[in-house]
Amino acid sequence: MQLKHLRTLLSPQDGAAKVTCMAWSQNNAKFAVCTVDRVVLLYDEHGERRDKFSTKPADMKYGRKSYMVKGMAFSPDSTKIAIGQTDNIIYVYKIGEDWGDKKVICNKFIQTSAVTCLQWPAEYIIVFGLAEGKVRLANTKTNKSSTIYGTDSYVVALTTNCSGKGILSGHADGTIVRYFFDDEGSGESQGKLVNHPCPPYALAWATNSIVAAGCDRRIVAYGKEGHVLQTFDYSRDPQEREFTTAAASPGGQSVVLGSYDRLRVFNWSPRRSIWEEAKPKEIANLYTVTALAWKRDGSRLCAGTLCGGVEQFDCCLRRSIYKNKFELTYVGPSQVIVKNLSSGTRVVLKSHYGYEVEEVKILGKERYLVAHTSDTLLLGDLNTNRLSEIAWQGSGGNEKYFFENENVCMIFNAGELTLVEYGNNDTLGSVRTEFMNPHLISVRINERCQRGMEDNKKLAYLVDIKTIAIVDLIGGYNIGTISHESRVDWLELNETGHKLLFRDRKLHLHLYDIESCSKTMILNFCSYVQWVPGSDVLVAQNRNSLCVWYNIEAPERVTMSSLRGDVVGLERGGGKTEVMVMEGVATVAYTLDEGLIEFGTAIDDGNYTRATAFLETLEMTPETEAMWKTLSKLALEARQLHIAERCFSALGHVAKARFLHETNEIADQVSREYGGEGTDFYQVRARLAMLEKNYKLAEMIFLEQNAVEEAMDMYQELHRWDECIAVAEAKGHPALEKLRQDYYQWLMDTQQEERAGELQESQGDSLAAISLYLKAGLPAKAARLVLSREELLANTELVEHITTALIKGELYERAGDLFEKIRNSQRALECYCKGNAFMKAVELARLAFPVEVMRLEEAWGDHLVQQKQLDAAINHYIEARCSIKAIEAALGARQWKKAIYILDLQDRNIAAKYYPRVAQHYASLQEYEIAEELYTKGDRTKDAIDMYTQAGCWEQAHKLAMKCMRPEDVSVLYITQAQEMEKQGKYREAERLYVTVEEPDLAITMFKKHKLYDDMIRLVGKHHPDLLSDTHLHLGKELEAEGRLQEAEYHYLEAQEWKPTVNMYRSSGLWEEAYRVAKAHGGANAHKHVAYLWAKSLGGEAAVRLLNKLGLLEAAIDHAADNCSFGFAFELSRLALKHKTPEIHLRYAMYLEDEGKFEEAEAEFIRAGKPKEAVLMFVHNQDWEAAQRVAEAHDPDSVAEVLIGQARGALEEKDFQKAEGLLLRAQRPGLALSYYKEAGLWSDALRICKDYVPGQLEALQEEYEREATKKGGRGVEGLVEQARQWEQAGEYSRAVDCYLKVRDSGSSSLMEKCWMKAAELSIKFLPPQRSLEVVRAVGPQLIGIGKHSAAAELYLNLDLVKEAIDAFIEGEEWNKAKRIAKELDPRYEDYVDQHYKDFLKNQGKVDSLVGVDVVAALDLYVEQGQWDKCIETATKQNFNIYKRIFMDMVSSPGTNNAEAYHSWADLRDVLFNLCENMVKSSEANSAAHEEFEMMLLVAHYYATRSAAQSIKQLEIVAARLSVSLLRHTQLLPADKAFYEAGTAAKAVGWENMAFIFLNRFLDLTEAIEEGTLDALDHSDFQDTDIPFEVPLPAKQHVPEAQREEVRDWVLTVSMDQKLEQVLPRDERGVYEASLVAASTGVRALPCLITGYPVLRNKIEFKRPGKAANKDNWNKFLMAIKTSHSPVCQDVLKFISQWCGGLPSTSFSFQ
Repeated sequence: MQLKHLRTLLSPQDGAAKVTCMAWSQNNAKFAVCTVDRVVLLYDEHGERRDKFSTKPADMKYGRKSYMVKGMAFSPDSTKIAIGQTDNIIYVYKIGEDWGDKKVICNKFIQTSAVTCLQWPAEYIIVFGLAEGKVRLANTKTNKSSTIYGTDSYVVALTTNCSGKGILSGHADGTIVRYFFDDEGSGESQGKLVNHPCPPYALAWATNSIVAAGCDRRIVAYGKEGHVLQTFDYSRDPQEREFTTAAASPGGQSVVLGSYDRLRVFNWSPRRSIWEEAKPKEIANLYTVTALAWKRDGSRLCAGTLCGGVEQFDCCLRRSIYKNKFELTYVGPSQVIVKNLSSGTRVVLKSHYGYEVEEVKILGKERYLVAHTSDTLLLGDLNTNRLSEIAWQGSGGNEKYFFENENVCMIFNAGELTLVEYGNNDTLGSVRTEFMNPHLISVRINERCQRGMEDNKKLAYLVDIKTIAIVDLIGGYNIGTISHESRVDWLELNETGHKLLFRDRKLHLHLYDIESCSKTMILNFCSYVQWVPGSDVLVAQNRNSLCVWYNIEAPERVTMSSLRGDVVGLERGGGKTEVMVMEGVATVAYTLDEGLIEFGTAIDDGNYTRATAFLETLEMTPETEAMWKTLSKLALEARQLHIAERCFSALGHVAKARFLHETNEIADQVSREYGGEGTDFYQVRARLAMLEKNYKLAEMIFLEQNAVEEAMDMYQELHRWDECIAVAEAKGHPALEKLRQDYYQWLMDTQQEERAGELQESQGDSLAAISLYLKAGLPAKAARLVLSREELLANTELVEHITTALIKGELYERAGDLFEKIRNSQRALECYCKGNAFMKAVELARLAFPVEVMRLEEAWGDHLVQQKQLDAAINHYIEARCSIKAIEAALGARQWKKAIYILDLQDRNIAAKYYPRVAQHYASLQEYEIAEELYTKGDRTKDAIDMYTQAGCWEQAHKLAMKCMRPEDVSVLYITQAQEMEKQGKYREAERLYVTVEEPDLAITMFKKHKLYDDMIRLVGKHHPDLLSDTHLHLGKELEAEGRLQEAEYHYLEAQEWKPTVNMYRSSGLWEEAYRVAKAHGGANAHKHVAYLWAKSLGGEAAVRLLNKLGLLEAAIDHAADNCSFGFAFELSRLALKHKTPEIHLRYAMYLEDEGKFEEAEAEFIRAGKPKEAVLMFVHNQDWEAAQRVAEAHDPDSVAEVLIGQARGALEEKDFQKAEGLLLRAQRPGLALSYYKEAGLWSDALRICKDYVPGQLEALQEEYEREATKKGGRGVEGLVEQARQWEQAGEYSRAVDCYLKVRDSGSSSLMEKCWMKAAELSIKFLPPQRSLEVVRAVGPQLIGIGKHSAAAELYLNLDLVKEAIDAFIEGEEWNKAKRIAKELDPRYEDYVDQHYKDFLKNQGKVDSLVGVDVVAALDLYVEQGQWDKCIETATKQNFNIYKRIFMDMVSSPGTNNAEAYHSWADLRDVLFNLCENMVKSSEANSAAHEEFEMMLLVAHYYATRSAAQSIKQLEIVAARLSVSLLRHTQLLPADKAFYEAGTAAKAVGWENMAFIFLNRFLDLTEAIEEGTLDALDHSDFQDTDIPFEVPLPAKQHVPEAQREEVRDWVLTVSMDQKLEQVLPRDERGVYEASLVAASTGVRALPCLITGYPVLRNKIEFKRPGKAANKDNWNKFLMAIKTSHSPVCQDVLKFISQWCGGLPSTSFSFQ
């Protein structure tokens, strides 16, 4: 931590004016300073002074200056200040929460000596020290003070620990004493802690130690039990003086001590567990620091001085801005202040355990803080300022936080959900779940307080996708588990945590009651569901219905209303609740019944009076009735009887209401007489028990109070006489007998004869009882009584009366008993039979009617069969000798042995159909032998075979089948049966069947089809051992394709194919397996290759570790190099075997050399330390430059060798000059000399010798003379050689002479070379005159051998143009001759043309001559007599000339003005003459004639436009002519035509037309640049006669500047959007300049003056098809008359000539 000076709060004075004490408020909002004049100044947190007040003495008689303030502290709520004074008193001032509030003394504590220091650590508790050595406590609540502990030494300093639970006092004798109000489980000792060497005026209690200092200028840090941790000794520092005061930061991580002109700062290092001194804050002229106060959030420190100054310092470690919205100030390692920059609110985030805060994040819509320390996690809510710190082991930042719940933070980490309640430093709970969606977790933390529930914290979450668990977070136990049949996709507890709603994927909404553990489905197709906030009302949407449950206790009662959209939310506020529904694009609010919601809330909160008042405002509906019932039940439970009475009245339960009204009167009377509520009175309690129908409890309550009469009255009132009599008997009540009589009388009155009969019977009056029983219609009871009394049986009339009643009541058995008793056997037997009492009937028959016994037995059997008692019926049928019935009964009763026994006794025909049924039973019991025997007895052998087959007893089945079936039928049967077994998945049984009929291949096919490969292999091995290996291999491939690799491995290895196994594992990335297989099965080196490939796939250090582990590192490197995997080899050597790197570089270089990558090879040779190899490589490839570069850079010894080698190469190429240079650079002139001699280049040899070896010159000259003498005449070669030697020796004149002498008729190429060389040398090196002579000599010779071009080039080198042209003419290269003449000397163009014409004439090439000289060509045709061709050519050629003239004219620039008239007029006249001539010729009305007529019209328009442009009043005519010309753009350059039309329209103010034409012009310019018209849009010119298909101009006809100008204008106009982009229309409804009406197809004549269509006021001319618009014509004539324009007169003259005269002769041209 560093101190940074912020500002001076109070300026110092000149003399001593000591600041006695200072204090910061707990809420950081106020700062108090007490000055030497005993005035308390109050500042706000920004350092602005806001208030002040004066302190007062204990007694005014001693005066205002009779004391000093020694201690000052704010209360924990920051609304009071305690002032400790030396006049033996402490005052507590109430300063209020706002600035300027009145200051009131609210407590004062008078002491026996001066107060020296003071702290206010906790609410109501002020701790202070006295001059007499006591440390005392003042309680502001009781206004009393008491001594905590006493010493005999003046208290010099008093401080508290960070939590305020412990105090530390320093005394004048150096004693430091510690005392705890609560040691917070630390176990630290209390009492005298340490004896400091001097009075510890500067005393601070930090987190991990106590720091003390004083006048000895030593700072000592003591441990928790008083041992010295560190000492900082400044006693020898002459700059340091005594330490006067100290302060610890609120977090306890830093301590500041004040002395003279200096503040020393110490920071605790948690890692080293020692204090580290920071750079001290030294301020000159500060003087002694007398007081220090640290702001509670740790961000500011204030220091008061001896001169009365107060300085404020900033105490932060660092600051940072988070997302431009929050400022994070780290005031200590474990404390961060988070400030919201927009609102200015601050939160202090602090680790209570002193851990360093590592990172702070603000998440959840920037409301929640999350910070990590090494061992804890800090969480906080910025809105409510609730902070939590929980133990948390870091998990690499993988936690996910959810802040959907305002009270609790949900943290997911590694499948565990942890809940932390804001403001609580323990985790609320932790559960395992994989479902992180907040919609699948619901937490409720005390959201609605209810009666009798202090704490209510519950969690619901998903254990798996179908199981919900509900946990009570207070007890930490599970209170419910819901197993659902389908996946849950949403769940939520209600606010009280008693109900859980959840929805599944089928959109079923379920309600779960946690107390009763009952689950109810309440809605289908639920698309939206939500609890209404602050209540237990539920809102949901089902398709187009809004469903509301106002009373969730009755889920079947739902209020439904129709919707037209989807519910999107719920809003509650302002006394109403609204459901927001999105209907299309609008949101509509549906208002809920706030009253019903209010009722539910009142009930849940236990406010029944409010609930009643609310219900009274509602009409009675099913929903309201349910609410009254709920309220009545709850009111009774809560003993709120008046409310219960009101509820029953509302529900119409009059009896209950009346009963409760009486009860309430009793309770009220008791309450009035005895006080209290009256509901505990015994009568009230008994009546409530009666209301709940708990009469035993009511009786007990009455009897407890000895209220026997009241208990009896209760039972009598309820007509519960038995209980009443029982009470009377128990208590020996005198009215017992009367009670019994009254009871009998009541029974008779109420016609309860049965009950009266029982009463008479109990009293011994049998006849009366029988009479009553019969009267009550209970003859059975009468018969029972008669049978029990012998004397009554004698009464025949009575017995007859009873039997008649019994028969009438169909009680036949009882009647039979009575008849038997009076010995009437016949009637008794009849009654027994009617009553189905066959046992009694048979017993009676055996005695009285033996003949009837068999009939009765059969009837008895039939009755038992009807009663489904079949097993009981069997014996009765046997007794009755009914065998068939006995068999059916035995089979029905599943008495199989009995059935076999009976069947064996029967005839075979009867028994045959029953045997198979019994056999099926024994087959099901797997007792097959018995079943087979039974099937055989029943002639059903086939069924027996099927039985054995199904049971898998193939041998028995086969044996049986062979007895009774043909072998082929057995085979078919077995195969069919096997296929059936296969379908059922019984493969072993199917196999046995196939094998039984000797078809193992079918079994093999079956196993293969079902991929049961082990069984397949077993059968192949058993039946086809020769195919076993192939089968294994085939299966291996199939299993590999399926990804079953281990099984594939087994089969591959069984087929002794280890390589496919290794490749399989390699391709799957299972290298360990591949290595294992290669090592086990692949021979000596296979595993090494696999290890290499494995390592290569890993790369890096992993590869090295693997190869080291396998001991194959060096081998792998060599293998990689051998396989050209040099990158991998380098990587391995770099990581593990660096000494191998040069070797790999060398091998890599050799590889690159072989590949022809010489530059890369060079680099590798050098890296391998073998530059010589690189040099040799380049030498071998004759790359001398590279060889030399490498040699010079890396191997200087090789340079000479390179140069010599290079020289040899040059000599081989006969490049002696280069070779000479190289040998000289290699300092080997002798070698050069010998080479020249060998080559016979004596002149060079002489030169070298002369320059470099002058000593040998004489000998060399002699040798040369001898050689020359030997050779004699040399011939052509000798001449050439000699010439070369002269040339090399610089004797160019002689060399030229030699070259010119060469004459070899056999080799023209040699002569050409020599002559050209002579000319070249002469031009380069000889004087101009000489070179001219040579060229003039060589030129004719070259022409002579047919090298005309070469001769011409030589002539041109010396500017002999005429000679060059002649050379080209002689070579018949006319184009070159023409180009030379045209470019170099135009005077010779005619010369060339004349020669060319002569040449064509001589050759007779007339067709070619036409292009050069038409007249000459025509003459030639005449000479040859080819008249047809002559005429055709003449005609064609004239037309083309006219067309060419026309096209050149319309394309030429500068013709759109008055000055161009004569040019246009000339063109017009020429075309007019042409057309007139054509009319008279055979070309009349031909296509060419029509084309020239069109050109004439266009030329006329252009001429007339130029004429009109010369007169201002005809500018409209000129513009119209420009517009009319657009219909002829197939003849004109389209861009030029549109540009001229557009600019003309713009000039006369036709802006719509101008915009459209110029826009088209710009499109055309772009099309010209792109080279295509495809992109043009023709929509503007639909239904006009302006053509779409026009020739694309070859070039732009309008300069760039004018194009740019048009572009700007068009852009400006289009931006303004004022113009309508439509061409103007006339009365035809078509474009005004269009000749053709699109709707009718009628074509109008064009006006001769404007080109516009003539629609009315037509002036017609003699020549048909010529007309003019009268207005335009008169306008034109008027202009001529007024201006006398000669050009306009010329136009009129032409029209007259063209149209056969003018319509009126009144005008003269003179």
